Amino acid sequence: MSIIVWIILGLIAGWIASKIMHGSGSGFVVNLVLGIVGAFVGGIVFRMIGGAGVTGLNIWSILVAVVGAVLVLWIYNAVAGRRRAAPRL
Repeated sequence: MSIIVWIILGLIAGWIASKIMHGSGSGFVVNLVLGIVGAFVGGIVFRMIGGAGVTGLNIWSILVAVVGAVLVLWIYNAVAGRRRAAPRL
């Protein structure tokens, strides 16, 4: 699949994931970049567990990319939130 399709799916997934995560507070651009990363992660994970992964610009691929984007966004917020909450010495 073309890198352009991965990026488009990632942008769509990042936007949808930020809405699912109720505006994670990471910023619009960060959410979109994490969506692109999440599309790759979602495709890899679904292929590893025997699914179809990201196969093109279709509903299944968007769903896989959104699941990956939500996962990546959740992990990012957990790590970034921990950094913000850590006391500085």
